[in-house]
Amino acid sequence: MSELAPEKGLSPEQQEARIDAILAETTMAEKVAMMSGRGFFVQYAKSGRRWGSEPYAAGGGCERLGIPPLFFTDGPRGVARGHSTCFPCSMARGATFDVDLERRIGEVMSIEARAQGCTLSGAVCMNLLRHPGWGRAQETYGEDPHHLGEMGAALAVGLQTHNVIATVKHFAVNSIENVRFTVDVRCDDRTMREVYLPHFKRAIDAGCASVMSAYNQWNGVYCGQHRELLTDILRGEWGFDGFVHSDWIYGLRNVYAASAGLDVENPEPLVFGDSLLAAVEAGHIEPGVIDTACRRILRTQYRFACAEDPLEAYTPDLVARPEHVAVALEAARKSAVLLKNDGILPFDPARVRKLAVLGRLADKENTGDFGSSRVHPAYVVTPAEGLRRRLGDDSVILAEETDLPAVRKACAEADAVVVVVGRTHEDEGEYIPGGGIDLGRIDSPGLKAVTRAQSTNGNGPDIGGDRADLDLSPDQVALIREAAASGKPVVVVIIAGSAVMVEDWVDTTPAILQTFYAGMEGGTALAELLFGDVSPSGRLPFSVARSIDDYPFFDRTARQIEYGPLHGYTLLEHKGVAPRFGFGHGLSYAEFRYRALKLRREAGGIEVQVSVRNAGVVTGDETVLAFVRHPPGALEGPDRLLRAFTRVTLAPGEQKTLRLHIPLDALRQWDPATREWVFFPGPYKVCLQTRQGQLIEQGLTLAPAA
Repeated sequence: MSELAPEKGLSPEQQEARIDAILAETTMAEKVAMMSGRGFFVQYAKSGRRWGSEPYAAGGGCERLGIPPLFFTDGPRGVARGHSTCFPCSMARGATFDVDLERRIGEVMSIEARAQGCTLSGAVCMNLLRHPGWGRAQETYGEDPHHLGEMGAALAVGLQTHNVIATVKHFAVNSIENVRFTVDVRCDDRTMREVYLPHFKRAIDAGCASVMSAYNQWNGVYCGQHRELLTDILRGEWGFDGFVHSDWIYGLRNVYAASAGLDVENPEPLVFGDSLLAAVEAGHIEPGVIDTACRRILRTQYRFACAEDPLEAYTPDLVARPEHVAVALEAARKSAVLLKNDGILPFDPARVRKLAVLGRLADKENTGDFGSSRVHPAYVVTPAEGLRRRLGDDSVILAEETDLPAVRKACAEADAVVVVVGRTHEDEGEYIPGGGIDLGRIDSPGLKAVTRAQSTNGNGPDIGGDRADLDLSPDQVALIREAAASGKPVVVVIIAGSAVMVEDWVDTTPAILQTFYAGMEGGTALAELLFGDVSPSGRLPFSVARSIDDYPFFDRTARQIEYGPLHGYTLLEHKGVAPRFGFGHGLSYAEFRYRALKLRREAGGIEVQVSVRNAGVVTGDETVLAFVRHPPGALEGPDRLLRAFTRVTLAPGEQKTLRLHIPLDALRQWDPATREWVFFPGPYKVCLQTRQGQLIEQGLTLAPAA
């Protein structure tokens, strides 16, 4: 080990001394080299173009001085290396509203990253779901900024438990996939501050140590070289002291990104490297910019590398160990959302002994998109396999939508019908033109490589990307109608990353369960949920509208697009339009009753107290969602906003009193005239939303001195 390399147990003062020595010892060329990843294209080619096959050197390090680089792995379904534990997608986990579970998932990812040689994780994806057509919706948690912030912060904390540096992405306003490299997102300052930035700040406040910039532009400037975003807001206002790195290949366009606040270009020095060194030597970039960037990288790296690890060693046998897979199963159980139930669920095992399980997705390994978030688990339990394990092979009859006579025969022989419909990596996810971007063929640096990266595609059809529509395919709708016509009890299971329109068939179907992309143990969880071993407890992290016109305008080919302050439930309520299934909707086999809602002014905010009782006959989990209405005199804005939530398990007849804290800062609004956060005194209302959408309200007047 080099005398300047990070070592366990070094104090902050000792770390700083080594960093000072490194910066004094290294040449300008070596410093500039720290500001880029390296070796990715060759590595990618050698792996047969399998993303994440080896840890990737993603900036930092100096070989001459024996200082290792940062080693990157992606997420957020798990570690994108080897055969790691595959969790349900982030949107599914968003439906759990379970912050503790998300933190524990982060800890598992952290252990498995370290066990596979990685020290930097890109798993914390927190872009807001503005429209359900967004292709990478499955990688985020939902449409509400507060919910996003709490879940993402929990994952970041979990990831950093075992000294893996978490990076939060994509900073910012990144919610169109097909034109992500070029689209100019226009939004005003207040919209940006109140809607598109708060969740990122929450993760930074929780200690997330790295930020990945977005490809797109904000108000005419690419985010990877946007000084207001990367320096004025992130560092000046929020006090962020970690490093910022770019997204892959198209992450920046000019060397002045370094002066704007970008510290590392990934995956290779296509823009930095020799061009950045030349800009410094020509006097276009101050040498201090380079020193500052290197110090940020080194300080972050050393802080984590020198900290004591919770485990003595991180060995390969820790990957996908049974305890980790059990957490994936827990997440699959807790994330499923029961959208509709006309009394047919849970199935009675004495009456439902044979199932028709229909649809091409029923026995397909379908854990999400095939982009950077893809995880390759050792196995996947499909819906059909989970039900076969439950009932026996002879008690599950499969048929696909391409063979309606077989569908009719299966329904006639079965006691009940499960129809599995939805999406796959072909329909949504990270956009991959031609089925693959052959980065491994790039053999020279410079912007020409960017063009080749986009033009040297695979020979197949495009996969992933933004959805062309929100409906099920016609053959899946026909399958549902055929099942409904059988007269047997029918449950439709939706696999998708976000909202699916149901208007064409919802009235014909007695039960609907959305399981999202449920991970490697999704089929196991599905069988438990259908037969009542576990009560569904997920709540929608987005709104399912009755018409696509009820969503904001969305153009997956846009060169420029305007983002307003309203979307999702805030837009629907502003329009006075009732959703089919609203944000927070989700039925249960248990029955929850709320009473004694009380509000109390406390230091730093409002305490919300409510008693919740399980009046049902089965154990279930309830999630309490607390929204706030601003007083008259506040700036015009959404009717109500989520400001706190918590989750509790209750046995039949059990009652617990829960307390939620709403910080005073969460009540402030951004005043574009003064460019400050302003608190407006007056009568606030806190409303709790039940699973069926009813609101329970209580008011509290807050004085100007609050």
